[in-house]
Amino acid sequence: MKIANIVLSGAALALVMSLTSAAGAEDCPRGDLDKRFCDIDGDLIADTPNDPADLVDPDTLIFAYTPVEDPAVYKEAWSDFLTHLEAETGKSVVFFPVQNNAAQIEAMRSGRLHIAGFNTGSNPLAVNCAGFNPFTIMASKDGNFGYEMEIITYPGSGIEKVEDIKGKQLAFTSPTSNSGFKAPSAILKGDFDMLPDRDFEPVYSGKHDNSILGVANKDYMAASIANSVKARMLSRDVISEDQVVTIYKSQTFPTTGFGTAHNLTPELKDKIRNAFFNFEWEGTSLQTEFEKSNEGQFLPMTYQEFWDVIRKIDAANGVSYSCE
Repeated sequence: MKIANIVLSGAALALVMSLTSAAGAEDCPRGDLDKRFCDIDGDLIADTPNDPADLVDPDTLIFAYTPVEDPAVYKEAWSDFLTHLEAETGKSVVFFPVQNNAAQIEAMRSGRLHIAGFNTGSNPLAVNCAGFNPFTIMASKDGNFGYEMEIITYPGSGIEKVEDIKGKQLAFTSPTSNSGFKAPSAILKGDFDMLPDRDFEPVYSGKHDNSILGVANKDYMAASIANSVKARMLSRDVISEDQVVTIYKSQTFPTTGFGTAHNLTPELKDKIRNAFFNFEWEGTSLQTEFEKSNEGQFLPMTYQEFWDVIRKIDAANGVSYSCE
């Protein structure tokens, strides 16, 4: 998949800013956003606050990557980028190793997280509940991006096709994960008339690497996972090709979305955005880790367009974006 860059004209930007300044949080359009936010420009993400008193410009920026695999691996993988981010913003940047999606969303909602990469499935909740403003995803050098949900099993499990899961066990990751729960739930229901508890036993591993390792070690009979995570685990020799078998592969979904909290100052947001797009990948720790899944640049994107299919999956599953 590819997308051309879209530049908002100066006149259009001025109009949006004037409309935003004229509206208060109590009487503004917001769609699915929490009542704390406004969406005057209709892009489905929270507007930057009008009141300077509501803006934040912290001396230390907190960054968190979506909780997949070993957090220690990703602290090192992101180290060169965070050094670059410090140079671009003039601020200290700290890597925050979150353990689950809910904790990451709550950290941004409470103001303790400023920059983040939220996984595909939790992006809509982060946007609507926590005021997350995503603007980029990783892509290959030629502009292609995305991953597929796979349902995997191990050789000799007795599962050769999706229907064979009936009466057996299927591991999900967490309810906020797209490929680890939302997409397979919608696909199993819509295409195979299979429901958890009625047709198979659902279990939850917490993370994609837990599910993949669980299948490889025969702890789980089958699991729904993101194949981008599987690719990185294969490249690091965490598992081998002969330990898992794919019985289903979905359409392509967008990968982790990166962005900022909505209430950072516009100047700081611009510096952070520029840091993503002018980062030179070659020879860095980020390249070393993410070239394993064929990623080599940050691609501009919009939540409204790129997450359309994910919002449709959520709607099919009856998912609510309300803060609880």
